[in-house]
Amino acid sequence: MAGGWTRDGAVQDQIDDTIRDAVEAARARLQAGEGSDECDDCGEPIARRRRLALPGTRTCVICQSIRDKQVVHSAINRRGSKDSQLR
Repeated sequence: MAGGWTRDGAVQDQIDDTIRDAVEAARARLQAGEGSDECDDCGEPIARRRRLALPGTRTCVICQSIRDKQVVHSAINRRGSKDSQLR
């Protein structure tokens, strides 16, 4: 149930859009192409089980964890609160 000046379903639309954006961002970060036996970042061997689970991977678990921490999230504010509009 929406309130005030919003229409019914607007909150769910915002949630759906946020989830859709997150899924698209995750898909964009997936490895594509031919994989590697050695990590592109550190040169250490990539575990066989990781290569089987993620075809096309080119980084070891440790280096990929570092890369994942550096991901910048969207700064889009879909809530439209008065406070966010005043900034």
